Amino acid sequence: MSSLPAEDHPHPKSLTDLFVSFTLLALQGFGGVLAIVQREMVEKKRWMTREEFIEDWAVAQIMPGPNVVNLSLMIGGRYFGLKGAMAALAGMLTVPLVLVLVLALVYAQFAGHPGVAGALRGMGAVAAGLIAATGLKLFGALAKNALGLRLCIAFGLTCFVAIALLRWPLAYVLFGLGVIACVLAFRKLKP
Repeated sequence: MSSLPAEDHPHPKSLTDLFVSFTLLALQGFGGVLAIVQREMVEKKRWMTREEFIEDWAVAQIMPGPNVVNLSLMIGGRYFGLKGAMAALAGMLTVPLVLVLVLALVYAQFAGHPGVAGALRGMGAVAAGLIAATGLKLFGALAKNALGLRLCIAFGLTCFVAIALLRWPLAYVLFGLGVIACVLAFRKLKP
C-alpha cells in the first residue's frame, strides 16, 4: 500500500474541499457507503485508483470503527496530514450526526407505523444490492493483486463460508485469513 498519493492523481485542493467532499459523501450513504465511496473517490474525483481504493478499504475494514470513517481519516491524512484527517473526519460526521438526531426524533413519533417498517426493510435490500454491485465492479482489480485472482477468490469464498455458513466469529476469521494472506503476499513480494 502506498502512503503517498500518486503525482498524476487529482487531489483535494484544500481542507475545505476535503470537508465538503466528505460531507456530501456521508449524506449519500444511507445503509451502506461502499458503492458511493468507490464511485466518488475513484471514478468521479479520481483521488485514488481502483487498486489504491481496494488496498485502503481493506485496511479500513480491519481497523476498529466504521470503515468509511477510517478511510476518510486515511485519505485526509494522505493529502494534508493530521489537519486533513481531522477535516475529513469532521466532514464525515458533523452534518450526518445532526441529521440522524433529527431523524431519531421523527422516527420516535412514527416507529409503530407499518409503512415505516416496510420502508426500512426495503432500504436494507437496496444496501445489500449496492454492496454486491460494487464488489462486482472492483473484481477486475484483483487481477493485479500480489496473490493473484485465483487465490483472492479462494480467500473470499473461504471467508464467506466461515462467516455466513459456519457462523464463525468475524474477528477470528479476519485474523486467521488475514495472517495467512499477509504471509503469502509477503513471500510473493519479497525480492
